[in-house]
Amino acid sequence: MDLYFTRHGKTEWNKELRFQGMTGDSPLLPSSYEEIGKLGNHLKKVAFKKIYSSTSLRARKTAEGLNSELLKPAEIIYTDELKELGLGKLEGQSIHEMRKLYANQMDNMRYHLDRYEPEIFGGEPIESAILRISGVVQQAIAAGEGPYLFVGHGASLTAGIQHLAGKDMSELRNMGGLNNNSLTILKTTEPHHQGPFKLALWNDDSFL
Repeated sequence: MDLYFTRHGKTEWNKELRFQGMTGDSPLLPSSYEEIGKLGNHLKKVAFKKIYSSTSLRARKTAEGLNSELLKPAEIIYTDELKELGLGKLEGQSIHEMRKLYANQMDNMRYHLDRYEPEIFGGEPIESAILRISGVVQQAIAAGEGPYLFVGHGASLTAGIQHLAGKDMSELRNMGGLNNNSLTILKTTEPHHQGPFKLALWNDDSFL
């Protein structure tokens, strides 16, 4: 079974270097729709059984744009469980300004998730995000053979995918994060497999 993952298109807040998180949201950049089309064209021959998308607008628009490019459009299932990592007081704020206040935790969020302690700014524990992402993937697998496409966000998908690939908490950011509209694929040859899965492709955006 093939499990495909992509991060939403680039947004205005991405360009402005602002945190979005679970509840923060901003519109996709006009240029993002072109890149979504390129990813959709790259995937157009894949007959997805279903597409699972975060309910955040930036992810919804990405999922809908991708689906419109497919030769066989699939049902899109929207779920809050695929939302971005909750960032509490950081959401909507300048990354540069927040680094002045929370430099240590900013570094841990980016490089050392095993040391990440977001309580200081009311953020979501990384373990919670991993459970959310993994739960959606396992729900899809339990429904039958794929392939499936999951449309989500940078921080939560990065942690969730690497966890599903069998990485320890200290290793979840070793390969970096996910670029907007990039493609990642996990594979398994066993039906109803619980993992770990084989990481067949990571953060590929060569088609953009």
